[in-house]
Amino acid sequence: MPYGGAPQQEFPQEPQYQQQYPQHQQYPQYPEHQQQFPQEPQYEQGQYGQQQYQQGQYQQGQYPQPAQAQAQPQQYAQQQYADQQQAYAQQQAQPQQPQPQPVYDSQGWDTGQVQYTSAVQTGPYAGVDPYTQQPVTDYPGEAPDHYSTEDAYAPPQPPGRRHLEPEPIEEEEEPESGLLTAGGGRDGDDDGDEPGDGRRGGRSKGGSPKKRSGMACLVAAVVIIGVVGGGGYYGYNYIKARFSSAEDFAGEGTGEIVEVEIPKGSGLMQMGMILKKAGVVASGQAFADAAAKLPPGKAIQAGVYPLRKKMSAASAVEVMSDPSKLNVITVTEGMRNSSVYAAIDKKLGQQEGTTAEIAKREVKNLGLPAWANNNPKLIDPLEGFLYPARYDLSKDSTPDSLLKQMVKNATDKYAELGIEGKAKELGLENPLQVVTVASLVNAEGKNHDDFRKMAEVVYNRLKKTNDVTNQKLQFDSTYNYVKNQSEINFNLKEAQAFDNPYNTHFIKGLPTGPINNPGLDALTATLSPDHGGWMFFVSVDGHTTTFTKTYEEHTKLADEFQERQKQKNGG
Repeated sequence: MPYGGAPQQEFPQEPQYQQQYPQHQQYPQYPEHQQQFPQEPQYEQGQYGQQQYQQGQYQQGQYPQPAQAQAQPQQYAQQQYADQQQAYAQQQAQPQQPQPQPVYDSQGWDTGQVQYTSAVQTGPYAGVDPYTQQPVTDYPGEAPDHYSTEDAYAPPQPPGRRHLEPEPIEEEEEPESGLLTAGGGRDGDDDGDEPGDGRRGGRSKGGSPKKRSGMACLVAAVVIIGVVGGGGYYGYNYIKARFSSAEDFAGEGTGEIVEVEIPKGSGLMQMGMILKKAGVVASGQAFADAAAKLPPGKAIQAGVYPLRKKMSAASAVEVMSDPSKLNVITVTEGMRNSSVYAAIDKKLGQQEGTTAEIAKREVKNLGLPAWANNNPKLIDPLEGFLYPARYDLSKDSTPDSLLKQMVKNATDKYAELGIEGKAKELGLENPLQVVTVASLVNAEGKNHDDFRKMAEVVYNRLKKTNDVTNQKLQFDSTYNYVKNQSEINFNLKEAQAFDNPYNTHFIKGLPTGPINNPGLDALTATLSPDHGGWMFFVSVDGHTTTFTKTYEEHTKLADEFQERQKQKNGG
């Protein structure tokens, strides 16, 4: 029935108009599309919308609703028919010329083809079923545009502009290679593959596969040659070093002497390289091989060595394994200044007595602390301030420079131990007396345990309550210092009668100043005595020191010592 069924079946839309007019509305932003395929004048939006607006058919509030269509079906159909007749009459009045029309496919997309039709065949209501429902819009005469708003999606593309999924392309198998192409990806024929042409896009335009394969082979060949060549070179050097003897000189060297300094912690190979650089040996390996044959305990010490150029490795090792060959001066613990001066003169090639004269003349310029030189009765103000250590010599070494370095080392150590502040705690008058006690301890003791007990003996004999020795120390070492000797057997009566401020067999208390240069063990023992109450000591066998608290015990041990001495001398 013409008026029965759902409202959307009452006014069928002409199929041609549904495809053409919405198409015109969907592409308002593509002017080139409108220029290629011009629309008929009667389909312009302004004309069509104005015509419909004039008729008043689609004004808001007048569009027939489904309920109105059902209530007045016949009246509404007559009005539709009258409107079609009027539009058709206006169309016939215009010149009828063939008009180019785009051809659309079944989906409504432009196929790119054009056909010419007469104007009469393209009337707006030609063949329209008057009962097809027209699309309802907000404005009269136009279809809704879903793509012109600011937040809308981009309009769908026609077939010629869409990026379709490319069909899988069968690629030729290429030989595997560990080398990457310039693009960092797979080689292939990229000719004609432009981005966005509907085929595989984004691939770089390189050379042909054959050219790139050839280049990859060339690079691989160069790498292989480099690896083989480098391996051969290092392999040759390894075999040469492993199975051939190192380069070496012969003999004890030329007449030219050079000074070579070996730093602390140096290994044999490092020593060899230092010697090679100085021109002493031909190769570091030869020296390392020769030094490795040294017996245990003959390790080469760090220091300065006077060596000849072009020495054999064995000759260099022989010289350097002898500590006496070191170009150094070693101040031992308890060593007197007189011995130090003589060693400096000998090592530096100075005339005998040169260093002692410089020490006496330059005493105020060598860096002594203010408390060190405060007594005019001192035999040598530098005694006790030439700190025990090893001093490496060089071509720039002089007696002055060596004495300054020794005094500096002693002053730094005394400040580190804080002897200035501890003098009063020990019952001593000044820091110089601390050094003096340490020098006595170092002279009479044999080891650190002896040193602490020896310091206790000194402090107990210095006490005013000492009525056994009457505050006399009676140390043989002080008499020997004055006499510049190291005798064990001397005439005791002569020693007791010898008037000298350093002779503790004659004076009470400490000597005027130190009698040697005490080492660190003697210094620390002086600052921390044993507190065992010891008053006497004697060396029974010349190696072991025995300590006693009473004079009776001491006398007994002393008699035993004298008896052995007589037997030893055949008395």
